[in-house]
Amino acid sequence: MDELDLTAAESKATYDEIKAYVLNKYGLKVSQLYIAQIKRKCGIIERKNYNVSKKEDAKVPQCPPEKEAAIMDALKHFQVI
Repeated sequence: MDELDLTAAESKATYDEIKAYVLNKYGLKVSQLYIAQIKRKCGIIERKNYNVSKKEDAKVPQCPPEKEAAIMDALKHFQVI
């Protein structure tokens, strides 16, 4: 029976799975940036981002509220939060 148990890594959803879930359920396309912002907001920090802009006034788009709610639902669906 131990062989059938899921490991922690297998139970986590990938960004592509989250994007597909949100698209199928809500008809919204979300980016990996938006998913990462919501995960960070929930306290889930996976690793450091090395792809940081060198500009001092870099503008990062923020996730709209309707997409934030859809991503939160997907994270709950996949039991990430």
